[in-house]
Amino acid sequence: MSGANSFKPSFSLYALFFFLLFRSINCDELQILLKLRSALQSSNTDTFTSWESRNSPCSFDGITCGANGMVTGIELSNRMLTGLLPFDLICQLQSLEKLSMGFNYLNGEVTGDLNKCVKLQYLDLRVNAFTGVFPETPSLSQLQYLYLNKSGFSGTFPWKSLENMTNLVMLSLGDNSFDPTPFPDEILKLKKLNWLYMANCSLEGNIPAGIGDLTELVNLELSKNNLSGEIPAEIGKLRNLWQLELFSNSLTGKLPTELGNLTNLELFDASRNHLEGNLSALRTLANLVSLQLYMNQFSGEIPAEFGEFKKLVNLSLYKNQLTGPLPQKLGSWAEFDFIDASENFLTGTIPPDMCKQGTMKALLMLQNNLTGEIPATYGNCTTLKRFRVSNNSLSGVIPSGIWGLPNLNIIDIQFNQIEGEVTSDIRNAKALGQLFAGYTKLSGELPEEISQATDLVAVELNNNQFSGKIPGTIGELKQLSSIKLQGNKLSGSIPDSLGSCVSLSDINMADNSLSGQIPSSLGSLPTLNSLNLSRNELSGHIPMSLSSLRLSLLDLSNNKLTGRIPQSLSIEAYNGSFTGNVGLCSETVINFFRRCSRKSGMSKDVHTLIVCIALGSTILSVSLGCFLFLRKTEKDREHSLKEESWDVKSFHVLTFSEDEILDSIKQDNLIGKGGSGNVYRVVLSNGLELAVKHIWKTDSGGREKPHRTTTPMLGKRTGKSKEFDAEVQTLSSIRHVNVVKLYCSITSEDSSLLVYEYLPNGSLWDMIHTCKKLELQWETRYEIGLGAAKGLEYLHHGCERPVIHRDVKSSNILLDEFLKPRIADFGLARIVQANSGKDSTHVIAGTHGYIAPEYGYTYKVNEKSDVYSFGVVLMELVTGKRPIEPEYGESKDIVHWVYSKIKTKEGILGMVDPKIPSAFKEDAIKVLRIAIMCTARLPETRPTMRIVVLMLEEADPRQLVGPVAEKEADPKEQGND
Repeated sequence: MSGANSFKPSFSLYALFFFLLFRSINCDELQILLKLRSALQSSNTDTFTSWESRNSPCSFDGITCGANGMVTGIELSNRMLTGLLPFDLICQLQSLEKLSMGFNYLNGEVTGDLNKCVKLQYLDLRVNAFTGVFPETPSLSQLQYLYLNKSGFSGTFPWKSLENMTNLVMLSLGDNSFDPTPFPDEILKLKKLNWLYMANCSLEGNIPAGIGDLTELVNLELSKNNLSGEIPAEIGKLRNLWQLELFSNSLTGKLPTELGNLTNLELFDASRNHLEGNLSALRTLANLVSLQLYMNQFSGEIPAEFGEFKKLVNLSLYKNQLTGPLPQKLGSWAEFDFIDASENFLTGTIPPDMCKQGTMKALLMLQNNLTGEIPATYGNCTTLKRFRVSNNSLSGVIPSGIWGLPNLNIIDIQFNQIEGEVTSDIRNAKALGQLFAGYTKLSGELPEEISQATDLVAVELNNNQFSGKIPGTIGELKQLSSIKLQGNKLSGSIPDSLGSCVSLSDINMADNSLSGQIPSSLGSLPTLNSLNLSRNELSGHIPMSLSSLRLSLLDLSNNKLTGRIPQSLSIEAYNGSFTGNVGLCSETVINFFRRCSRKSGMSKDVHTLIVCIALGSTILSVSLGCFLFLRKTEKDREHSLKEESWDVKSFHVLTFSEDEILDSIKQDNLIGKGGSGNVYRVVLSNGLELAVKHIWKTDSGGREKPHRTTTPMLGKRTGKSKEFDAEVQTLSSIRHVNVVKLYCSITSEDSSLLVYEYLPNGSLWDMIHTCKKLELQWETRYEIGLGAAKGLEYLHHGCERPVIHRDVKSSNILLDEFLKPRIADFGLARIVQANSGKDSTHVIAGTHGYIAPEYGYTYKVNEKSDVYSFGVVLMELVTGKRPIEPEYGESKDIVHWVYSKIKTKEGILGMVDPKIPSAFKEDAIKVLRIAIMCTARLPETRPTMRIVVLMLEEADPRQLVGPVAEKEADPKEQGND
């Protein structure tokens, strides 16, 4: 009895001991997780809502615990996290088995010892923005799942560490810039591997025969590497394979017959290699869902068995040397999606039932030897987006339903023997952007309803048998860039409404029977580059408005035009442009045309004109006097430059002299004025164009000092403004394609010159908001935004010390001749001093509408202020609106306006610039989301510019969407679409 009584206290003490122990551990883990929360930031406000000290760690969102209450898992994938990942802290969780942090924006190098996470079985760091090398991890012997794809790691991967990871089931290392290496032998020892993703990670050499020993593999992806040699026959031993991806390598030889053993294979892609031979090895792969073999040298016929593949939905064989017919049952079994058999030597007819299930999106068979009619079944295929059968020998009447398919964005039937008319159904083609039907046998009149296909960008109906008039409503096609109607039987006049198609760059209506006058409205087309109206019956005068165009091709020959050839068009470049018009006269091209007569006498209109000129001359004389007075002041300044002593500091190799620059600082070259000085365009004798900013020294009160008229004494201090100091300090050491290049500085006591590269297309502000603007396509807007982001990323992360611009705006993003952007105007920039923390200023720097809200409660400036301003620029690109507009309301800006509209889908879509085609609205909205993140009110929740670049790259509008995505876009499609 006494023994029993003595046992009870002992048991209670043990229970109390373990209770206190677990409570202590639980408290420690609580503190670890709270520190982890402090180390990370998330623009998703819900991520850490439950992570409070009053809660148990096991109740935290994303945290799992074992039976003993200790943390075993952290699941924080796709939470929009930024910051450095503190592994020393995380690995203090002694029971941690799972760490999942993928699909975030984590950055920086790996710090701390990851080897201390000895119980880790699952590690996911994929799709982040880490830098540097991934560390040696020999202690992670229990690891089963390792995801590092697209994580940002580079350098030499620690392949030796894999030798201890014999339990690995999943290994995903692709899409990283590792150092080139042959296929690692260490991987061939991982016999439990089920999934191996090694695409785009710099593998080279042959695929080893030992790959066949990894018999548990279900997925093998080795695409986008530098692999060469033949596909090893041993790969046929991987009978469990579901997916085999080998595209974009340099593989050679034939497909091994052993591939026929892979009867479980559903996805096979060996495109973009140098493979040859026939496709007979694949005839037994009846479970194939997607087969991609494009851009190789395969020959022979397509196996008839392909027509019996019940699961096949994607087939891409373009750019090979295949012959014979396509199996007629092809694609008729499953929900077929896509076929591209273009650029082969195929014969026979188009299989009729690929859209039998009503799901087909693309039928691409251009450049073959196909015959017969286009099957009528495709006239009902409402899911079709691309229909391209050009350059064949197809005949018969095109099914009328094809013209009105609602999702079709390209019809390409040119160079065939196809007959029929463009029917009124085309009014339903709301997504149609490109219509290529030249060199066929189409006839009839062009329907008025074509103007309802409002997304049309290119219309090419040339060399057919169309007759009747050009629809007068053609001007409703506001996005039309090219219209080619030459070589038909069209009559009547050219619609005046064509001048409303403000995006037109190419008009060709030659070889028709068009009559009437040339519409003067054509002269108002801002981007017109080519105008060919030759060999018609046009009459009347050549409109003077055409003189304002800058055409690379103008052909009005062989018409019935009369009157004077405008003098500005009487130039050598247009020789032959007016021949065959006997009624034309010229005062300069008298070798080909009669000289225009000058009638004597004075009409009433001319008399009135002279009176107006006389009155205008009086007003002009008064104005001229004022102008000359002001100009004299400016001339005095220019003249004084020659009298000063100058100090030149070059930052690049110079091909010009100081005198050549000074000679060009004159009123005739003035192109802009700013708060700190004037900007001049300088054309050197060698043809190089430069922009020179002339900054005058200011006194302490901000007033401009009077210029000197005598040469300063040698040894006197050179005078420079604060703006000059800031700009030179910032730009002199910068080398980046998206930051404006500073060639040199030239300084004197009273003023300073900064010599830049000249950007001929002005600023992004000009392009979007002023009368100089072009109709920027979404792809161009995207490229400008991405380039500008990369420039800012370099300033923030690529310089020895971060550079804060402090005045990011669209007018400070300049565009070169190819519309590539440069970050410019660093007059307010500051370089962050080492170990100084946040920079600060007592003057609000920046421009109204772009200034971050923290200026309202602090003068501290850091990189996140630039991020905010850049977010405003992205909003301008997407919406086409200015940062400040009356419609926003009093004291409101574009950020407030955007935030007020994002509550509904209709509001979001309504913000997108109506000039952006509907096909790109979703892409524009992706960028708008990034802009919203950049303009978060709290600076710490905004992404870094490195993260912004990463997000923008993921929003690339050129990426394919759908089953054939994750491959590069079809190069021939890019050329025509």
